[in-house]
Amino acid sequence: MRALFSVALIWLLGSFALVQAQEAPYQAGVHYVVLPTPAATADPDKIEVAELFWYGCPHCYTLNPMVTEWSKTLPEDVVFRPVPAMFGGAWNTHGQLFYTLDSLGKLEETHDAVFNAIHKQNNRLADEDAMIDFLEAYGISEDEFRKAWSSFGVKSRIDQATRLARSYRATGVPCLIINGKYRIEGQMAGSYENMMKIAEYLIEQERQATQG
Repeated sequence: MRALFSVALIWLLGSFALVQAQEAPYQAGVHYVVLPTPAATADPDKIEVAELFWYGCPHCYTLNPMVTEWSKTLPEDVVFRPVPAMFGGAWNTHGQLFYTLDSLGKLEETHDAVFNAIHKQNNRLADEDAMIDFLEAYGISEDEFRKAWSSFGVKSRIDQATRLARSYRATGVPCLIINGKYRIEGQMAGSYENMMKIAEYLIEQERQATQG
């Protein structure tokens, strides 16, 4: 009788563990980080997926086509938001390039091209002159580039990105921030594919929390 009870207990505990695994395939502190203070999001009516990146990062370069295609499959209640990491030096220079291109309405056309220039063509795009030469092929004149580069709007967005990076408490890139609450890093996730799977799991958690 005691043996039968032990078998039943083992089965019950095993079943409970299986249900737990099915309900929560990813765990805080293991697969992602819960931010102690939520970061600001651009649209409170949407679930935000922010990608913290740097044009000069080879890992970001590898992730870029994957996360771009994945972002196109996100539901209507989810918004994707690239955020350049402002960690100083070349990071800030490339972040300013990102917002300059966005202000000129050229980001979609040039985003991948900037990655390719740095990582395939060995063009570091380290200063304004190099950027102007490179972007001439995309119909961006020196005058309009320099005006946008030093504009108040671009500088304001740089300040905002700097504050966001602090709020995300990130020490490296790439990482995904889900609704300003959770940070997903490649090392914790184990692969780029898993980063997006964990993101989908957390998106669903946020959706259920909102609906509930």
